[in-house]
Amino acid sequence: MIVIKSPEEIGLMRECGSILSEMLQRLKGEVRPGVRTRDLDEFVEAEMKRHGVVASFKGYGGYPASVCVSVNDEIVHGIPGSRMVKEGDVVSLDLGVYTKGFHTDAALSVAAGEPAPDVARLLEVTEESLSRGIAAARPGNHVGDISVAIQRYVEANGFSIVREYTGHGVGRNLHEEPQIPNFAYGKGPLLRKGMALAIEPMVNMGGWKTRVAPDKWTVLTADGSLSAHFEHTIAISDGDPEVLA
Repeated sequence: MIVIKSPEEIGLMRECGSILSEMLQRLKGEVRPGVRTRDLDEFVEAEMKRHGVVASFKGYGGYPASVCVSVNDEIVHGIPGSRMVKEGDVVSLDLGVYTKGFHTDAALSVAAGEPAPDVARLLEVTEESLSRGIAAARPGNHVGDISVAIQRYVEANGFSIVREYTGHGVGRNLHEEPQIPNFAYGKGPLLRKGMALAIEPMVNMGGWKTRVAPDKWTVLTADGSLSAHFEHTIAISDGDPEVLA
């Protein structure tokens, strides 16, 4: 079922997204060589309390933390712990906020310290692929148009797009229909005004295949190559899509 939000609901999601966007940018500023990933989770916990909101991820399916912190060959769902971030590491931060009955979901990747040229390029291409996907999210297009825009840009720049994990609808539930693949798979559902979508390309330096760590949460590249992840929650409007978070 595709959920269409009312203007009032989109307004509430806009408030939620504003808090998430601020929080994620503040969290980005905490990433530096020497920080432990659990320090980043503790920072998020404090921010959630400061804003009076709830972490969407904590407890979701048993996930034990408030933010997903994935480093280097970890693509998504990394669990914060004792790992220390090192100079040049790629750190992906995935965060969800719940307040006033609605969720928003966003992610970004950042290099700790000075990135190597190939790492800088990976981050640049992944973020731009998200922008290309968002630009295709217009009424009358289909989910497949988002997917093609992302995959075409990523592969034209020599990287691969993860296929086993996708974006999704978002709103009253953290994960709603429709799924938003980042690779061409067909037309998919029609996009309509009022849909709220979490679009999130995950891009690898090497191949697109993945594996899951023994913790049953952390998703890694199968070949050990570096990965980056960017995500926005958007609302489809009459014209350009609105970035909510």
